[in-house]
Amino acid sequence: MKLTQSREWLAEGPAPSRWRLGYGGGAVLGGGSGRLKTPMRPNRTKEKLHSGSTVFGCALQQFRSTEVPRALAVAGFDYVFIDAEHTGIGLETIQELVAASVQAGITPIVRVAELLYSLVARALDVGAQGIIFPRVEDPRLLAEALQWMRFPPLGCRGFGVMAPMIDYEQRSFAEITEHLNANTLAVVQFETRKAIERREELLDVPGIDVALVGPADLSISLGHPGQFDHPELVEAVLRLLESCERRGIVTGIQCRSTAQARVWVERGLRFVGAGNEHTLLLERARESVAALRAALPTART
Repeated sequence: MKLTQSREWLAEGPAPSRWRLGYGGGAVLGGGSGRLKTPMRPNRTKEKLHSGSTVFGCALQQFRSTEVPRALAVAGFDYVFIDAEHTGIGLETIQELVAASVQAGITPIVRVAELLYSLVARALDVGAQGIIFPRVEDPRLLAEALQWMRFPPLGCRGFGVMAPMIDYEQRSFAEITEHLNANTLAVVQFETRKAIERREELLDVPGIDVALVGPADLSISLGHPGQFDHPELVEAVLRLLESCERRGIVTGIQCRSTAQARVWVERGLRFVGAGNEHTLLLERARESVAALRAALPTART
């Protein structure tokens, strides 16, 4: 990776910041020929959460078409939950889904398979605007993982930003790192009895934006598999909500249906996932077929 001084000049800024990474090295930086620069790509979901709004998302697990996030954006969802933990979705598919999501105006958030630097860094380097950390129980490991998401001095993320991530704009390293540090969403999943019991320690780790309940695994861990309205599960989530509210952390949940999600919206959770793309299609298809069959003339007696 070589550095070559740009022939173009930024209208502002000292000369040492005006450098361009020679390809194939990554981000195109440097001159702007004195033109006004457009704002860098925002994280709209993070902005809404900071304003006190509730956001809604849908998981992507089976259909690898880039048309899916476009359709979900038009439907009004705020974010897509790209699941790289429980699916066969790989990095190249993630990159395509992320790009389509950004173009459609819906926030792409990736759940990595485990807390591993390479998984986090590569998802962010292909444009993910947030990371979901699964099955978190250890505050020390969580603290390390959150560092991977942010550039120094806030973390230890390595610089591998590609030009598409900044829409081919001419930007300095300082602009890019500051912007991405401020616009990357950190989501931590609480999916076990142990995580709920250690919630105070976990939530005290700096850098968490959202504490996300995984009700399926939590129900199993509590000894009530699939009983999402069991009093012990409900109480566990409400305890987490109370702990989050004292710290200014958003509480969320990824539900398996719209009906389940609505209950938790009413209880005050603000980062709420309602099912996944293949379930939404199946549910709507069943409704359509049932309506058509109901329209058939009854058999004559």
